[in-house]
Amino acid sequence: MNSLAKITLKDLLKGKLTAAELQLVRSSYDVIGNIAVLDIPKELKKKEKQIAEAVQQHHKNIQTVAKRAGIHEGIYRTQKVRIILGKKTTETTHKESSALVKLDITKVYFSPRLASERLRIAHLVRPGEKILVMFSGVAVYPAVIAKNSKALIIYGIEKNPAAHRYAQETILLNKLQDRVVLKKGDVKKIAATLPLKFDRIIMPLPKDAYGYLAEAVHAAGRRCTIHYYAFGSLEQAPHIAQSIKESVNELGRPCKIMGIVKCGQYSPGIYRLCIDLNIL
Repeated sequence: MNSLAKITLKDLLKGKLTAAELQLVRSSYDVIGNIAVLDIPKELKKKEKQIAEAVQQHHKNIQTVAKRAGIHEGIYRTQKVRIILGKKTTETTHKESSALVKLDITKVYFSPRLASERLRIAHLVRPGEKILVMFSGVAVYPAVIAKNSKALIIYGIEKNPAAHRYAQETILLNKLQDRVVLKKGDVKKIAATLPLKFDRIIMPLPKDAYGYLAEAVHAAGRRCTIHYYAFGSLEQAPHIAQSIKESVNELGRPCKIMGIVKCGQYSPGIYRLCIDLNIL
């Protein structure tokens, strides 16, 4: 379940917590494979087991209930959790859009809330496309695209050794060895060594994607589509898109903005934005 689900955490806890306690509950939570990950305010620490039990009773497939114990941090954007109830494991297999994804929620960055965005990209892919996914993590973008399109080949580059290892497992689970090629290392070092130009490039690193724009433009074939992710307000979105377009032009490639997609909220008033660019 994610923030778009119909049944919220508050719904599950009605009658179990007081009205004042319910006011403190954060409605959304994530289900990743058979692990539920909750945000529990410190004021509800004494009730966290009761909250976890309500989640587990509602989702019979949930074997582990954990709470976030910190923000995403470090170069690999990992997050600490503390297990409240169930199996003492943070490793799971998650299913998204017909693809199976192996991961450890404390060793890699993964958000189930981007499922609809990943499927949106997959549905844009034309038969025979050559695709590059920068910062590919546990290979969820490559797996979802391969399962839901007729892409010819998909390359994924990932720096986190743990994420790369799980990505390899993901590709094996989905039997995609003939269509997905995984590279471990820094995009800046690897992108230029790839043996082809791409029809579509995905850059899912909202805070730092700008630093890799030159590598993306170099790897782009004629009429390549780049999906560039950034954080910003809705008012800032057109200015961010225009700035990226101008930067691409300065790198020697004309381009046009195809659209701007809001694909999740990052913080109050700030959204994850996908700027779709066509490189001419």
